[in-house]
Amino acid sequence: FQDQAMMKTMSGGNCTLNVPAKNSYRMVVLGASRVGKSSIVSRFLNGRFDDQYTPTIEDFHRKVYNIRGDMYQLDILDTSGNHPFPAMRRLSILTGDVFILVFSLDNRESFDEVKRLQKQILEVKSCLKNKTKESADLPMVICGNKNDHSEISRKVRSDEGENLVSSDENCAYFEVSAKKNTNVDEMFYVLFSMAKLPHEMSPALHRKISIQYGDTFQQKSFRMRRVKDMDAYGMISPFARRPSVNSDLKYIKSKVLREGQSREREKCTIQ
Repeated sequence: FQDQAMMKTMSGGNCTLNVPAKNSYRMVVLGASRVGKSSIVSRFLNGRFDDQYTPTIEDFHRKVYNIRGDMYQLDILDTSGNHPFPAMRRLSILTGDVFILVFSLDNRESFDEVKRLQKQILEVKSCLKNKTKESADLPMVICGNKNDHSEISRKVRSDEGENLVSSDENCAYFEVSAKKNTNVDEMFYVLFSMAKLPHEMSPALHRKISIQYGDTFQQKSFRMRRVKDMDAYGMISPFARRPSVNSDLKYIKSKVLREGQSREREKCTIQ
């Protein structure tokens, strides 16, 4: 996510974890309000579901992994469904590496919003890709949440969701329930596979480690007696802060200029 000459650092408690930039990624979660974006993120991070709805302005989370001795970092941007600042949403798309677009199966308008978001992501990333000459794919999952509700309340058919991803091998469709934890692990497994990330980043395939083990977490010999046969660990940073808007803008600017693009040439507009 950052320049590959740099190292990402996560500080928490008394530990400092250095992650190679090539192993650092940002996952952006987008969708209308009240579709369950934060619930899916909570399932991913903590395996929990909260029945109480709290509107999201923008939440930022960071999870660091030690997988077979290699360090990985996943930043998660849980965006607002109201999109009060369109320029911020566009910047989030520009800096994202993998995407989850969430709608509610009992809300037709939220599905229409996902269609608009999918189109916007493809347009914005295509603009950046043209300027940086990148050939990277764009891993994306379209997620129909609340499949635990009755079929009577369903407003979006399964084939409609599948049609959105049928022409793109780097895009998959899942119907999930964050409440019942149905298909959530499978969705993340497929997303990470499309992004060519280790399968062990999926919630069910690594051991959750407390921040108290941070000092030894990045050592290749890191083992716990109770899980000595496992070689994948994940730890949530309780002190992670979202990089500033200025940092994100500098990242995009340097990414374009690194490819020899002139300052005077047309740039991907943030507004």
